Formats: sequence, C-alpha cells, structure tokens
Amino acid sequence: MSGSAVDVGAVTPAAAQVPALRVLVAPDCYGESLSAVEAAAAIAAGWNRVRPSDQFTIAPQSDGGPGFVDVLAGRLGELRRLQVRGPLDDDVEAQWVLDAESATAYLECAQACGLARLPGRPTPQTALAAHSRGVGQLVAAALTAKVARIVVGLGGTASTDGGRGMVDELGGLRAARRRLAGVELIAASDVEYPLLGPWGAARVFGPQKGADSATVAALEQRLGQWASELDATAGRPVSAESGAGAAGGIGAALLALGGRCQSGAEIIAEHTGLADDIAAADLLITGEGRFDDQSLHGKVVGALAAAARLRQVPVLVLAGQVDLDALALQSAGILAAYAIADYAGSVRLALVDAANQLMGLTTEVAARLGNSDATRYR
Repeated sequence: MSGSAVDVGAVTPAAAQVPALRVLVAPDCYGESLSAVEAAAAIAAGWNRVRPSDQFTIAPQSDGGPGFVDVLAGRLGELRRLQVRGPLDDDVEAQWVLDAESATAYLECAQACGLARLPGRPTPQTALAAHSRGVGQLVAAALTAKVARIVVGLGGTASTDGGRGMVDELGGLRAARRRLAGVELIAASDVEYPLLGPWGAARVFGPQKGADSATVAALEQRLGQWASELDATAGRPVSAESGAGAAGGIGAALLALGGRCQSGAEIIAEHTGLADDIAAADLLITGEGRFDDQSLHGKVVGALAAAARLRQVPVLVLAGQVDLDALALQSAGILAAYAIADYAGSVRLALVDAANQLMGLTTEVAARLGNSDATRYR
C-alpha cells in the first residue's frame, strides 16, 4: 500500500493473531467530503471487517469548524434548527445546540455561512459577496433562549467580512455589545492568525474561498477599514490578537463584542470525555482532510497525538492527503499515517467517494496489523 507511514516493527497481514484491542476512533472532518461523524463511522466499519473482536469507542472531534455542532449534538443538550440567511442571502437551515443544564448555546459559523452553503464552487465573486448575517441570527436566537454563555465554533466559512454581517444583524457594534452584556461569549477556534496582514484572514484563507489576487487585495482593504471600527469599539487592537482572523474575521468581531478565544478542540475534548477515552484505549485512530505541519500545531490530530503520547497510546492517522515525512511523524509520536488519495489512486476519487475509500483504506491498514506490532499495545 502506498502512502506516508512510519511502521514500528514489521507489518504482516496477520491481524487475527493480534489480541483484541480497545480502539478509540476520533477523527476530525475531512474538508467538505466527510463530517467527523461520517468519517468515524467509515473507519469503524472498515476496521471491523477484519478485526470484529476489537472494542470501539467512537468519539468524532472538531476544532470549531464544520462539524462542531454535529459532534456536540450527540453528547449534550437539545438540537435546535433555525432558518437563517446563507452566505449569499438564500435561506438555509442551520442547527445549534442548547444545553439547558449549563445555560449554554453552541453555534457554528459554517452552519450559516460555510463554504458548503454556496450553490456551487467558490469564485472571486462569491468570495467578495459572502457575508455572516446568518451567524448574527443564530446569536440572536441564543439570546432569546436566555443563555448565560454562547460558544461560537469558527471555521469553514465562505465569508471574509470580518463578522460585519453578524454585527449588523445584531444592530451594530454598540447595540450588539449591549445585547451581549452579561453573557459569556467564547470564540471556539484553533486558528491563531490576526485579522490583517500576510497571515491575516484575506491573504491566508481568501484563496481557499475562491478569491484571486485582486479580490484578496479588495478584501484586505475592506477588512482594514472595519478593523479600525472594531479596535475603537473594544478600546484595544483586537484585530491584531490571536484568533481574530478565524472564520473570515468573525473572530475579530467576537473579540470586539467582549468575547474571548478558546481552543475548539479543547472544548470538544472536554464534552466528549476524551481524556478518559484515551486512557482506556490500546490504539487511537484519527484523521482529517490534509495532514500537514499545521496539523501538529493546534489542530485536532496534533492535539490527539500529544495527549496519546503522554499515555503511551499509539496513534494511526488516516488522512485525505499526507504531507509529512517519516521523521515528523515519529517526532510527533505517530505510529503511521496513510493517505486516502494514495489508496484510491487519485485525489478526485478520494473526494467523490470519500466514505468508501476511507473504509477500504482502514480495512487494509487493519489487515496489516501483525504480531510484531502487538507489543506496542497495552
């Protein structure tokens, strides 16, 4: 099988000889092709084909981007639905979670203005036009529910409006700050970039949202003007703070409205009981769309690998694509990493038939687990 991998010991097709394992399946989403819940199901099904005696704990993860609400909905609170304005004004149905016990609302920007909400592929025109008004409607719904805390998952948006649409929907900066007074506002994200500059929302993420060089420049200019208003309202340069560039700059708007940033992966880990699951596991299987250097710095897979390493639990990564070499994997304490694209033979097939290809890759990896690896598991 092709793909980047660090195999500890010889690997043989003798899976049946290895004692039954306690397997923790905890992937992030795979871009727009698979949600974390769908990916976890595919991995468990593929592994079960050749290792039916293993015991599974299914714990899909998120860093605040697409799938944030989906993951939490299976663990706590009441799932609610609301018709909101999508990134280009067409109404979309967005989901959010109300945890009455803790008086907390969990929202997800991608539910309202995510790339998946566009009617087609992102273009320079959609990159410039997309807005975050639907997120403002979700915040308003949470306020109507009289919550004490609002957690907003950031990431995967089609918009790069700095959260202006969200703020406008709440009545403007001053009105929004008044409405949110006394409410704990948390921006859940693992993006550490500021709003502006070479590492800002427009230049780093704009091209992923269809922006060409001219559109990136236009977005940067527009964000610069908005940043002055945000900073003046907050009384400090929130636009330069870590996390301000998340979700097309919605992070900056939340900071200006009195919010604070918190790791989305940590929030999910807390509510899914991840620490206990890792401690009880013999093997952790995780994955995401593209496994690269960023994955090891604040992303779900990197955080999982670090936590598992403390418990001496080996980690397998099954990603859409793998862009790390064997030394980087070994340094991160990762047993092996395999790419769906390599297994499928093309990136295109890995995307259009993601669930089946991930299932097939998992089956092949499970079948390669031999006796010589068994000593690595508890």
